[in-house]
Amino acid sequence: MPGPHPAVAATRQAVRDALTDRAALADPADTADTAPAELVLVACSGGPDSLALAAAAAFEVPRAGLRAGAVVVDHGLQPGSARVAADAGAACRSLGLAPVDVVRVDGAQGPALGPEGKARRARYDALGSAAQQHRAVAVWLGHTLDDQAEQVLLGLCRGSGTRSLSGMPRARGAYVRPFLALGRATTRAACEAQGLRPWKDPTNDDPAYLRNRVRRALADLDADLGPGLAPALARSAQLARQDADALDDLTARVRAQLGPAPWPARSAARSSRSSTESGRCNATAAVISSDVIPLAATPAYGYRFPRKASPVACRPARTL
Repeated sequence: MPGPHPAVAATRQAVRDALTDRAALADPADTADTAPAELVLVACSGGPDSLALAAAAAFEVPRAGLRAGAVVVDHGLQPGSARVAADAGAACRSLGLAPVDVVRVDGAQGPALGPEGKARRARYDALGSAAQQHRAVAVWLGHTLDDQAEQVLLGLCRGSGTRSLSGMPRARGAYVRPFLALGRATTRAACEAQGLRPWKDPTNDDPAYLRNRVRRALADLDADLGPGLAPALARSAQLARQDADALDDLTARVRAQLGPAPWPARSAARSSRSSTESGRCNATAAVISSDVIPLAATPAYGYRFPRKASPVACRPARTL
């Protein structure tokens, strides 16, 4: 008996990997009122990526002893969006997913949020509410390798730092991206092989949206520079994430060694030498002319040097 289409097999393998990855399922003990882990929700727009994910989840999740459901978010941003959302919900139900919620949202409000940012904020609010309501252990998102490459290219255009260039994580809290190593060509082929009819979002071709311009630029660069650009950018994101995580870990270690602030410069330099001698580069110690180092806290990187500070020299870490 022949096996599934190669693209279908690839999507199912990605889902199996997510199920066996300990980071892919939230620990029910993290939330006091969470029921025993049993439900995984797929965020499905009806497009090829999320529809292929829904199909793979419907096939694999029950075999792992869990249930698979779906959430369809209708942003109401274009005519006929309610019908598109209803069709996506019906497709998920036909695959055997349950429960399937179709949720209508309005754009979220917030400072400096454009149309894309408002839609994203509202979508994640709806997904989080659905996960809480159904006591789900994970919410799976259909982002692919191509989405990751676009995210990195967007960061480069903005002159972003290491953390931003690391792109989207495979898992963060209850949110998991099983397809982050698969390309869009695979998800589209998987839909075609299974007779699924994904919805083509007309706004994906609208140059008014920055993400669409980045997508078009990436396709042009791939054509000019040769194939393999998207996987290369995704690989760079993975390396940048490893570097950023290592620096954050070193920051936390040195911060613990220094004790409560304020920190005398001599103590910081001693901590730096200790870290350097052990083969690790101290990313936080600094020496300035004053007796105290007022390192400023930042949510993304932990700590940064004030303008008058300069990093203590240290040799590269052999383990990074």
